Amino acid sequence: MSPAAARQHYPVLAEIGALWSLAWPMLVGQLATVGMGVADVAMTGHVSADELAAVSLGASVWSIVLVTVMGIMMAINTVVAHEIGAAQFGRIPHSVRQALWKGLGVGLLACLAANLATLVFPHVGIGEAVSDRATMFLHVISIGMPAFACYRALYGYTASINQTKPVMVIALFGLLFNVVVNWLLVFGNLGLPKLGAVGCAVGTGIGMWLMLGAMLAWIRVAPAYRQTYPFTHWEWPNWREIGSMLRLGLPIGVTYFAEVSAFGAISLLVARFGVVQVSAHQIALNFTSLVFMVPLSFGVALITRVGQALGEGDPGRARFASWVGVAMSIAFGLLSAAFIALFRWEIARAYTSDPAVQELCVQLLLLAALFQLSDATQVATSSAIRGYKVTRQPMAIQLIAFWGFSLPLGYVLGLAPGWFAWSPSAPMAAAGFWIGLVLGLTVAAVLLTWALERLSRARIAAPASA
Repeated sequence: MSPAAARQHYPVLAEIGALWSLAWPMLVGQLATVGMGVADVAMTGHVSADELAAVSLGASVWSIVLVTVMGIMMAINTVVAHEIGAAQFGRIPHSVRQALWKGLGVGLLACLAANLATLVFPHVGIGEAVSDRATMFLHVISIGMPAFACYRALYGYTASINQTKPVMVIALFGLLFNVVVNWLLVFGNLGLPKLGAVGCAVGTGIGMWLMLGAMLAWIRVAPAYRQTYPFTHWEWPNWREIGSMLRLGLPIGVTYFAEVSAFGAISLLVARFGVVQVSAHQIALNFTSLVFMVPLSFGVALITRVGQALGEGDPGRARFASWVGVAMSIAFGLLSAAFIALFRWEIARAYTSDPAVQELCVQLLLLAALFQLSDATQVATSSAIRGYKVTRQPMAIQLIAFWGFSLPLGYVLGLAPGWFAWSPSAPMAAAGFWIGLVLGLTVAAVLLTWALERLSRARIAAPASA
């Protein structure tokens, strides 16, 4: 590419508009999906501290499995975006069919993993009653995992062909269903049994199957899918294609696992400090996960914009789109930090009526406000890098940031082991682990920003060799 072509002018406002038009329906859809977890935690928080702790413990494992599957299935976003950019429309139906086979296999393995994880609960020191309820929560909710994995395959397909409104509508439908079932089964309304935490699991598990059915129906009838309609005929698994998608998707899944497992590990490690610590941690995590959906939606839109630009053979536009998306994510990070810091008491009271849980939750939310800028930066930069079909570098950076920096520091501050010279005089419990998260996210943001700058410049300088 010539220097003049590399300096081609791309209008900023037009790119912001294009990214936003892709991102906002996905944002509503992501908020609705995470809203299911918010509803679970908020509604059980008004039943009892034990039921809230059971959902908190079960959800800590469920979130790890769910988000890891989401990352593994994200390969289809990049694949279809590149095929759209290169005008290879005939390839897309085949890619989607193979992604669905991949989703079925990944979903079944994830279901098994979630159930096996319950073997850890009796050993975390939170009490037999809470452990048993958390185990039952995971056994029930895991029935929805195969449906979720296949849904994410179709989610990536529809987002990459610039059809994001179905994601929004279907997720809102899923949230409504979840809230209604929670109201019926968590509290035992209209004469139904009062199931507490297990009632949440029933609503979420069944809701995932309904969302998959709704997405299949939408693709079947909407005119926008006719050119790339994937269900014209039956196709058996192509292990070479599935292997290619796994090589692209597994590093993304590991990347997501590195971050979410750090949060989930905290739930298990602070369980020894009692119900208040676990509950406050889960509430703070639940709300910050909700806020995180905004930069995550920008990130998914970035994969589409960057992938389509590279498919068209325009690495200059890919670099431009990357940094516009990162700037949008950073701007939101600043806003979310201010909001959480100012309204942390109101957030805590909305989740629970327990004064002890509220007080600790407020402390954790203040730490959450500190890492909003880093969190927004790292998700946008890593998503842009994935748009280049580069997934192993973000994986390595996230593993270093969270398992090399965040958790070790959190362990020292949170548990105060006597063997470490700089341990505090008393364990800081959940607050110590959240200080570690601030460091881990900052390391990830700095390294991923450097990686994106280096990669985007290299693709402009030598697109053919890339």
